[in-house]
Amino acid sequence: MFGRSRSWVGGGHGKAARSIHSLDHLKMSSGQTQFPEAMPRSWLQYMYHVLTKNTTVTDHNRNLLVETIRSITEILIWGDQNDSSVFDFFLEKNMFVFFLNILRQKSGRYVCVQLLQTLNILFENISHETSLYYLLSNNYVNSIIVHKFDFSDEEIMAYYISFLKTLSLKLNNHTVHFFYNEHTNDFALYTEAIKFFNHPESMVRIAVRTITLNVYKVDNQPMLHYIRDKTAVPYFSNLVWFIGSHVIELDNCVQTDEEHRNRGKLSDLVAEHLDHLHYLNDILIINCEFLNDVLTDHLLNRLFLPLYVYSLVNQDKGGERPKISLQVSLYLLSQVFLIIHYAPLVNSLAEVILNGDLSVFSSKVEQDVQKNSAKSSIRCFIKPTETLERSLEINKQKGKKRVQKRPNYKNVGEEDEEERGSEDNQDDLDKTKGTETSSKSIRTSSENEEIEMVIMERCKLSELPISTVTEQNTTDEEKSAAASGNEITNWNRPFLDMVYNALDCAEDDYYALFVLCLLYAMSHNKGIDPVKLERIQLPAQHAEERNSYNHVLAEGLIRIMNYAAQPDGKIRLATLELGCLLLKQLVFSRNNSIIKDVHLACLEGAREESVHLLRRFYKGEEIFLDMFEDEYRSMTIKPMNVEYLMMDASILLPPTGTPLTGIDFVKRLPCGDVERTRRAIRVFFMLRSLSLHLQDEPETQLPLTREGDLIKADDVLDLNNSDLIACTVITKDGGQVQRFLAVDIYQMSLVEPDVARLGWGVVKFAGLLQDMQVTGVEDDSRALNIIIHKPASSPHSKPFPILQATFIFSDHIRCIIAKQRLAKGRIQARRMKMQRIAVLLDLPVQPSTEIMGFGHSSSATAQHLPFRFYDQSRRGSSDPTVQRSVFASVDKVPGFAVAQCINQHNPSPLSSPSPSGGSGSTGRCDSVAASSASAPSAAQSPSGLFGIKLKWKYF
Repeated sequence: MFGRSRSWVGGGHGKAARSIHSLDHLKMSSGQTQFPEAMPRSWLQYMYHVLTKNTTVTDHNRNLLVETIRSITEILIWGDQNDSSVFDFFLEKNMFVFFLNILRQKSGRYVCVQLLQTLNILFENISHETSLYYLLSNNYVNSIIVHKFDFSDEEIMAYYISFLKTLSLKLNNHTVHFFYNEHTNDFALYTEAIKFFNHPESMVRIAVRTITLNVYKVDNQPMLHYIRDKTAVPYFSNLVWFIGSHVIELDNCVQTDEEHRNRGKLSDLVAEHLDHLHYLNDILIINCEFLNDVLTDHLLNRLFLPLYVYSLVNQDKGGERPKISLQVSLYLLSQVFLIIHYAPLVNSLAEVILNGDLSVFSSKVEQDVQKNSAKSSIRCFIKPTETLERSLEINKQKGKKRVQKRPNYKNVGEEDEEERGSEDNQDDLDKTKGTETSSKSIRTSSENEEIEMVIMERCKLSELPISTVTEQNTTDEEKSAAASGNEITNWNRPFLDMVYNALDCAEDDYYALFVLCLLYAMSHNKGIDPVKLERIQLPAQHAEERNSYNHVLAEGLIRIMNYAAQPDGKIRLATLELGCLLLKQLVFSRNNSIIKDVHLACLEGAREESVHLLRRFYKGEEIFLDMFEDEYRSMTIKPMNVEYLMMDASILLPPTGTPLTGIDFVKRLPCGDVERTRRAIRVFFMLRSLSLHLQDEPETQLPLTREGDLIKADDVLDLNNSDLIACTVITKDGGQVQRFLAVDIYQMSLVEPDVARLGWGVVKFAGLLQDMQVTGVEDDSRALNIIIHKPASSPHSKPFPILQATFIFSDHIRCIIAKQRLAKGRIQARRMKMQRIAVLLDLPVQPSTEIMGFGHSSSATAQHLPFRFYDQSRRGSSDPTVQRSVFASVDKVPGFAVAQCINQHNPSPLSSPSPSGGSGSTGRCDSVAASSASAPSAAQSPSGLFGIKLKWKYF
């Protein structure tokens, strides 16, 4: 019979039938009258007939059943969109029973995989709530959820967890009743999913987190109370242990990988910890109060305080408590404050770090309850005595016992008393047996609340000494002494002392970077009460106006800057930049600096040291100018992002000086003269910017190239009495245009005449001379190949050409004139910028009035603008008084450029260029007479048209 059925469907007509059942075909016919309306229902009747004839799965009908299940899924999806009678027939015949029956026969992984896959597709594509209710009725979906699959098979595991995630996406206040049975206290979708919270496959763990978040978002109080009373404690305790185990594994990886050989594994562990923190934060921001209470209790007392905070001051590995290294502890705490903003959690954690001592781990409150086994593990990182699966099974059995007496409105209180009594009896029984298993893993919500009260009382007690100090009328010095912990009192704050001591960077900044990140994260955390930070005078991001700051912290930050400005300093650029950010935040109040004169003097000393340090690397070579501008561009385009910094696992390893590790330059020490030069430039920029900011002075000399002063495309310029060279520009793609070449002090421009005004031109392209590369064409003496690169966004990025074209001139004389003019302009532009750098470094140069752009008088400034561009000359301006030539300073005699090249062999980097702007116009640039007149000045050298052999250097 099975053979005939398979032949009937699988061969000949069967093949056509399978193709006509495809989902694509159904979608094509969904909005048309191509088939009768009764056809889908007839197909479903036929599929029902196939299922009734093949109730037992065999090797012969396995493929037939799989294809039948697929076809039923496609028909149901079509019916959901077009015909509700399809679902009526599906529900009438109770066809879901066949799916469950096939699943229970242990028919092999092929059938299980196909069934889970088709069910997943079915629930993903169902859009109408009525159709969804039909599928979820009769509790068959829950029976599939609790079915014992072979989860050792990766494919079955993947489709099963995907099926659960799809179901969780359908949860709302109405559909939750199909999954959560309030009478039996059973929620299979949730309890079966959380059993895989520690699955080895990361995608499975991510799916479990998604499922739990979808469940917590449903505002159904009975369901949420069930989760709190029956699953929250086992799940959160096991989750916290799982996170802590990963942290210990991460710490071991850091301790054994000092040579940076296992960074891949370390990066994976850091990424996993970040995922955990984001998941915990997602739970907390749902703002389910009683769930947040249980989770906060476990995080504080089982993970953050006993493992993270305790390791800050206790590095003795021989103790009973598990510990992690100091750098890992600081790193992870910084991540906690950067990600989690739940006020009760971060306030309690910050209170311990800033004002707590070791008594929080062995207080009198805990000593009084040492005899109670349920509370003896407070603030201790220990493994749960029962696995999550075992704890859920125990709670499920207890729930069944209570259901035997159906509760009503009259005996709810009695039932609660019976439950507490039974749990007390169970605890007494466990004590007599010498075990503590049930008491720790099956705590009720009342015990959790009691623990929370103990924590809150302890926090209140710890706040009293500090609050009384801050409420007194004290001077700024007394407040600073109280904040630093140096006041002679009985108050001991070892965690805060560790923070201050770690700022000492005499040897390296290994720990200082993490401390700065922690202080930054705490001050920018929106959940922390600013009053707690004000106790150590650490202002929050939007703090109120104040007139004092933490002197001890400020002095520690200034010391870091002093060490960074030393020639042999071991301070990384990331540490220095973060220190500058914190110092600005510390000494600024409502955009006004309140820094003391003595601290400002120390900071100015550090800035002077940075100037002396950069002088040692100042050279007249072109590469120094390129590095100077690249570093300033990188610093302004990509400022410090602490969140991204704390995602990098490489900073957990000891600072290294080799670029072979692939670590970003700002996160490691320099290697070689080039990187030392880059570091000195960056230190100079940071300390100069900080000094100007604290003194409320504007930056007037940086950057060397100001975008606002540059000539741009489509600008209209006055070209009367200017030197222009006609040329044909052939671009890389083969296009040809006629343009006029003009050379300014810093730029080369291609212009075309303005049809509106005689003597004016429209700029079609403008590029910096310093980024230009000019080469001749071997086969054509009238042509030049010109490439102008866009300034790189980082020192390691590949330069991108913004112009790459061939310039063809009228004859070879004009070609040589253009080449020499461009060569002179490039040299002159670079020399002028090097002189501006010399002014920044207080190096001896010519008087500033002779350096373009640094004239003190208004007349000198008007005559020597580095970028002679006039706002009146922009397109649309019709001011007839603007008649000055934009390119008047360009020398019109090519021999002048030759003479300058002859007279300036091996120029000193401190020498100033000849003031070309003062040279008058003696004729047009394409005058052959002008070029021939300059020839005798270079008659001594036989090479080149004018006796000059130019040497080009490009970087």
